[in-house]
Amino acid sequence: MANITAADVKKLREATGAGMMDCKKALVEAEGDFDNAVTVLRKKGQKVAEKRADRDSSEGVVVAKINDANTRGVVVSLNCETDFVTKNDTFVELANKMGDIALSVNSKDEMLAADFDGMTVAEKLIEQTGVIGEKIEIGGYETLEAPFVGSYVHGNKIGALVGLTAATDNAAEVAKSVAMQVASMGATTLSYKDFDPAYVASETEARIAAIEKDNIELGRLGKTLKNVPQYISMSQLTPEVLAKAEADIKEQLKAEGKPEQIWDKIVPGKVERFVADNTTLDHEQALLDQRFIMDDSQNVAEFVASKGDASVQGFKRVSLT
Repeated sequence: MANITAADVKKLREATGAGMMDCKKALVEAEGDFDNAVTVLRKKGQKVAEKRADRDSSEGVVVAKINDANTRGVVVSLNCETDFVTKNDTFVELANKMGDIALSVNSKDEMLAADFDGMTVAEKLIEQTGVIGEKIEIGGYETLEAPFVGSYVHGNKIGALVGLTAATDNAAEVAKSVAMQVASMGATTLSYKDFDPAYVASETEARIAAIEKDNIELGRLGKTLKNVPQYISMSQLTPEVLAKAEADIKEQLKAEGKPEQIWDKIVPGKVERFVADNTTLDHEQALLDQRFIMDDSQNVAEFVASKGDASVQGFKRVSLT
């Protein structure tokens, strides 16, 4: 039987992150051979991984990495089963190493095949599954390239990347502020102009049906009914629709006996209100059309425009929540 020293156990622990007893057992089984002991631990991880393959791994740590030129970024999550594991410094360190590797490749598949201290990332995940005793896997992987890329990570649970069209003097501030918006509000597209018309039509029909159903119950209870919007996106508010809305507002003012001389002071505000009431999808899902979380008197597009010549080129988001 090989003589297993404390130094041997320490070396294996540092290389794999496994516990002292697991390392000692692996070294004994491998008769003191370091490489064979690593193989023993990896086989153990494979067995654990197979047993826990169907487990939910919705907890984890999200990291964002940006290259030195601020022209490329990646946001990736290292997932596990319990929140307890995410608070372990070793797990957080592993997540950050995974993020560094993710930045050097172009896809999740490339990342899993990339080198991690002499093994692939996929093999490292299997090894760590055995070490930690939970299912460990790469969850989200998103990358973004632009003239300037910034990032923001909230509580290790949500990460966002934002790409700007120019690397202006205040690009870092603007990109981080908009990335915070992305992390907080969870936009699905850059602008209302990017919505698929069929999706907007389907969503409009569904939302109107839901409100009308609610109104039946509210009416039965004698409560105030909800407003049923005609539209939900600026993409539906054609010049003809806006012209009719303005005409309807003027007819209403006339019916109310408002003097025509003051209509010019009233109509713009009411048209603005009409637009706001009929663009709820944009406010929810289109990043540039959302109210800016740091100043809701403006939308995100207006905030970015106020900061100079750069505009938002794109964004990515990974969330564990």
